[in-house]
Amino acid sequence: MSAQVSHPLPTVAPTVVAVAGGGAFPVRRIYCVGRNYLDHIREMKEADERDPPFFFQKPRDAIVQDGAHVPYPPFTSDFQFEVELVVAIGKGGRDIAVEQANGLIWGYAVGIDLTRRDRQRDARDMRLPWEVGKSFDASAPCGPIAQVAEPANFRDCTITLAVNGVERQRGNIGQMIWSVPEVIAQLSKQVRLEAGDLIYTGTPSGVGPVMPGDVISAHIDGLPPLTLTITPSE
Repeated sequence: MSAQVSHPLPTVAPTVVAVAGGGAFPVRRIYCVGRNYLDHIREMKEADERDPPFFFQKPRDAIVQDGAHVPYPPFTSDFQFEVELVVAIGKGGRDIAVEQANGLIWGYAVGIDLTRRDRQRDARDMRLPWEVGKSFDASAPCGPIAQVAEPANFRDCTITLAVNGVERQRGNIGQMIWSVPEVIAQLSKQVRLEAGDLIYTGTPSGVGPVMPGDVISAHIDGLPPLTLTITPSE
């Protein structure tokens, strides 16, 4: 008779994102690409334009879904938005060739990389990791994921973000320095990708601060929109 395993802590609930049309996508890991739009690099004045983008992670329980109320986070006085295309991975692999990368894609979504900009700048100036500015509670909003039959056909789509109905960011995913297949190929050289991974692919220019009471709405042509409300600190 096998002994039962005793768990001293409550079971951790899985993290899921809604799927357009019904269902849920289980999240394994969240990867984010830094510096993948030229106009944003120039806006931030923080890197050589020839530098390749790099990757950082957010905890999977940082996911918040469409319609959420996001508390203004602690340890910042400069809380900012970055609208991004999110790639949902449906098939794993390592050292994936660019030509094969679209075969790993299950779908796409609209995401927002919420950022404690002052803490990110502090970390940059001290040559420290970005986690303090990027990887905090509720920092990875993600809209419903739309499954796509032909991932390669999703390109040259307008990406926008508005705050209280006023447009603040506008770009096109075709402006990314590294395309989605190139991002997947590069990331798969560093880690093995698996089904359930999400990749936030970078933001165009126009990033800026928000305050409690602000309503953020993000759109990418062909995908379900994402709307958030910023609430007072908890």
